[in-house]
Parts: sequence; C-alpha cells; structure tokens
Amino acid sequence: MRLIARVAQMYHSEGKRQAEIAGQLHMSQATVSRMLKRAEQENIVRTTIIPPPGTFAELEASLRQRFGLTEAIVIDCSEDRDGAIMARIGEAAAHFLEVTLQPDEIIGVSSWSQTILRMVDNIHPFRGVKAKYVVQILGGMGESAVQTHATELISRLSRLSGAESRLLLVQGITSSREAKLVMLADPVVRGTMDLFDRLSLAIVGIGAVEPSELLARSGNVFSKQEMALLQEAGAVGEISFRFYDKDGQPVDTPLNERVIGVTLDHLKKARRVMALAGGASKTEAIEGALKLGIIDILVTDKFTAARLTS
Repeated sequence: MRLIARVAQMYHSEGKRQAEIAGQLHMSQATVSRMLKRAEQENIVRTTIIPPPGTFAELEASLRQRFGLTEAIVIDCSEDRDGAIMARIGEAAAHFLEVTLQPDEIIGVSSWSQTILRMVDNIHPFRGVKAKYVVQILGGMGESAVQTHATELISRLSRLSGAESRLLLVQGITSSREAKLVMLADPVVRGTMDLFDRLSLAIVGIGAVEPSELLARSGNVFSKQEMALLQEAGAVGEISFRFYDKDGQPVDTPLNERVIGVTLDHLKKARRVMALAGGASKTEAIEGALKLGIIDILVTDKFTAARLTS
C-alpha cells in the first residue's frame, strides 16, 4: 500500500509520466497503471471537482437525473426576466454548438424561437468542421418582415457551419387540411421534409400555449378559440406547434392536421435534440416537454432550473 501511495504521489503530485515512474522504480508500466487504478479503489487518490463561479453543477445533475437528459446546461443570469434569460441561453447554446458540432451533421432548426435567434447571433464561423444541411423544420410564410428574419436565421447558420440550407417556404399553419395537402405536393417542400427523418441534431424552442411575441407577429398562430380548445384538451406547451400536456403526453386535436413541420415522432428519431428555453412563464411547458422523452440537451437558466427541480 505504501508503494501504491508512492506511485500515486509521483504521478499526481510530481507530474511524472507512467513510463518515467516505471523506470525510476524498476517496474513495468503495466504495473504502474494497475497501481494507479488501485489507488483510486482504495481511496488513496480522490477526485474533487470544483465548479468555477457562475456554474451550477448540482442543478445540472438534478436535471439530468430527474428527466433522463444526456446534458443539462444551466446558465447564470442576474434577473428572472425573459429578455435577459433569452440572451444568456443563446450565448451558452452557441458555445455548446461550436464545441460539439460533428462533420456532416444534418441540423434541423425551429426558426420561430427568439432564443434560437439569439444563439445564431452569437455563433462564430466553424473551423475545420462542416455540417451537411441546415433544415428549416417548421413552415413560416407569415408576416413578411418576420419571415425574412426566419429565412436569414437558417441561411446564416448554414454559412457559419459550411452547410447547405434547406428552407421550408410554406405556411407553418395552413387554413385547412386540404390546403396543407396542396402545399405538400410541391417537390421542393417534399425534398426538405424528407430530411426530417435524417436529423442528427434538432435545435428547438419550447413554447407555452400562449404564443410568443415573435409568433404573434409572424401571423402563424392559431385563433383565440383554437387556443382555448388546446387548453381545454390539457395542453401546457408546444415544440414546433406540436402540443402536449403536463405529463408529457401529446395532445392530439384536429389542429395537428394543419401544421407543416416536424412532428414529435421525427424528433424521437433524431440523434440529438437540444432545447433552448427558460423563464417563469414557460416553466410548466418546459417540464411537460422534458417528460416527452425526446429532449437530450436542455439549455436553461438557474431560476427555471431551480423551479424544475424543487
């Protein structure tokens, strides 16, 4: 045990390499490796991780454990206010994407999220890694100024990631099921939507049943009567206009037949789904979304994280 402790001391405290320790103590490198492993098993060596200021390891661990997430990113924020929260979440998501993007990714983006807009604003050009496609996963043709913003979001992320953009230039919410079928007959639209089954990364926002400011301005919203119908059916939130209840069960109404965009089943097939959301008004919607079992990565703020884990 004394020798194991000495080997651990040389390696961890003195910074010697395993080969150097083996030569100095006249033993094989395999023996040194076994002793280092034994030192951990015997608690001679203990690993202590000290999170840097402004990070929230315990909240992140609680979120991962409670909702089965692969990764939870909790950001610091000075106040529990939507504008400030969206800005900080966007910054954190941009950095995470820059670090984790893999070659030839097919990235699906829900372009009606203000937080995703903030993410794209903060991304730097990727170096050495190129995505294959950036795909608009929710139709848009609403108020022209807002639609231009959404198109620019997809186009800019495509340029930054070296990918080809695939826009979905049809209405996100059609006037009827028949109108939707006419739009789906367009081969360009079908070509974009065929990529929904091949997404390696989907970046989505989470919305409450009441539409966000961006959605309200887009013209792509259901009527107040239709919103009331959704609430009566138990809906608490939506991802790309796919609604669900507080227990993470999809809410199926005739309104689903009028949406042109990614479905929850498409998102289940995606290799990774990253959700960007925070704020008091969205806490119930975020909790329901996490219970759907389709989100792998959540980027949120410390206030929302505390509410979700309390």
